[in-house]
Amino acid sequence: MKRLVAVLQLLLALILTVAVISTLVNMVLIATRPETISVVNAIIGQGVIIVCLAALAKVIGGKGWRALKGAPQDAKKNADEAD
Repeated sequence: MKRLVAVLQLLLALILTVAVISTLVNMVLIATRPETISVVNAIIGQGVIIVCLAALAKVIGGKGWRALKGAPQDAKKNADEAD
Protein backbone atom coordinates (compact mmCIF):
# COMPACT_ATOMS: atom_id res chain seq x y z
CA MET A 1 0.00 0.00 0.00
CA LYS A 2 2.85 2.37 0.82
CA ARG A 3 4.37 1.74 -2.59
CA LEU A 4 1.07 2.62 -4.28
CA VAL A 5 0.83 5.88 -2.33
CA ALA A 6 4.43 6.72 -3.25
CA VAL A 7 3.77 6.10 -6.94
CA LEU A 8 0.61 8.22 -6.79
CA GLN A 9 2.58 11.03 -5.12
CA LEU A 10 5.18 10.91 -7.87
CA LEU A 11 2.43 10.92 -10.49
CA LEU A 12 0.81 13.94 -8.83
CA ALA A 13 4.18 15.72 -8.76
CA LEU A 14 4.55 15.05 -12.48
CA ILE A 15 1.05 16.40 -13.17
CA LEU A 16 1.84 19.52 -11.13
CA THR A 17 5.06 20.00 -13.10
CA VAL A 18 3.11 19.84 -16.36
CA ALA A 19 0.68 22.40 -14.92
CA VAL A 20 3.60 24.69 -14.07
CA ILE A 21 4.99 24.45 -17.59
CA SER A 22 1.60 25.06 -19.21
CA THR A 23 0.94 28.04 -16.92
CA LEU A 24 4.34 29.46 -17.82
CA VAL A 25 3.54 29.12 -21.54
CA ASN A 26 0.18 30.78 -20.96
CA MET A 27 1.88 33.64 -19.11
CA VAL A 28 4.24 34.21 -22.04
CA LEU A 29 1.30 34.27 -24.44
CA ILE A 30 -0.56 36.76 -22.23
CA ALA A 31 2.54 38.97 -22.08
CA THR A 32 2.35 39.47 -25.86
CA ARG A 33 -1.02 41.26 -25.54
CA PRO A 34 -1.27 45.05 -25.25
CA GLU A 35 -0.48 46.10 -21.71
CA THR A 36 -3.55 46.79 -19.60
CA ILE A 37 -4.16 46.45 -15.90
CA SER A 38 -5.93 43.11 -16.43
CA VAL A 39 -2.90 41.73 -18.30
CA VAL A 40 -0.60 42.87 -15.49
CA ASN A 41 -2.92 41.31 -12.90
CA ALA A 42 -2.98 38.04 -14.85
CA ILE A 43 0.81 37.94 -15.08
CA ILE A 44 1.21 38.61 -11.36
CA GLY A 45 -1.42 36.00 -10.46
CA GLN A 46 0.07 33.38 -12.72
CA GLY A 47 3.52 34.10 -11.32
CA VAL A 48 2.23 33.33 -7.84
CA ILE A 49 0.51 30.17 -9.08
CA ILE A 50 3.71 29.00 -10.79
CA VAL A 51 5.76 29.43 -7.61
CA CYS A 52 3.18 27.66 -5.43
CA LEU A 53 2.68 24.75 -7.83
CA ALA A 54 6.43 24.29 -8.26
CA ALA A 55 6.95 24.23 -4.48
CA LEU A 56 4.08 21.77 -4.00
CA ALA A 57 5.42 19.53 -6.77
CA LYS A 58 8.86 19.52 -5.15
CA VAL A 59 7.49 18.64 -1.71
CA ILE A 60 5.14 15.92 -2.95
CA GLY A 61 7.73 14.52 -5.36
CA GLY A 62 10.40 14.38 -2.67
CA LYS A 63 8.04 12.72 -0.23
CA GLY A 64 6.97 10.17 -2.82
CA TRP A 65 10.57 9.50 -3.88
CA ARG A 66 11.68 8.92 -0.27
CA ALA A 67 8.73 6.61 0.35
CA LEU A 68 9.49 4.67 -2.82
CA LYS A 69 13.14 4.30 -1.83
CA GLY A 70 12.10 3.14 1.63
CA ALA A 71 13.93 5.89 3.50
CA PRO A 72 12.31 7.20 6.67
CA GLN A 73 10.44 10.48 6.21
CA ASP A 74 12.38 12.27 8.96
CA ALA A 75 15.85 10.98 8.04
CA LYS A 76 17.06 14.38 6.87
CA LYS A 77 15.53 16.11 9.88
CA ASN A 78 17.23 13.66 12.25
CA ALA A 79 20.56 14.13 10.46
CA ASP A 80 20.27 17.92 10.78
CA GLU A 81 19.55 17.66 14.51
CA ALA A 82 22.65 15.50 15.03
CA ASP A 83 24.93 18.24 13.63
